[in-house]
Amino acid sequence: MTIDERLERLTERHEALTQSLELFQHDMAEMRAAAAERDAKYHERFSRILDVVETLAATAQNHEQRIERLEG
Repeated sequence: MTIDERLERLTERHEALTQSLELFQHDMAEMRAAAAERDAKYHERFSRILDVVETLAATAQNHEQRIERLEG
């Protein structure tokens, strides 16, 4: 194999590696975007659940105070 053939082969391998890295970067960008969207949805759901739990806690406390007043 001549030096020119080796250089050509090396160039082809370099181009293939470059394309693979570009595809990898594109895939990673898509995965990051999907993860950010998923995290935003989870955060929104978690916030709603916290609101419901706080409302339930306040309701329970109000009922407890009402029972104490009725018993007292």
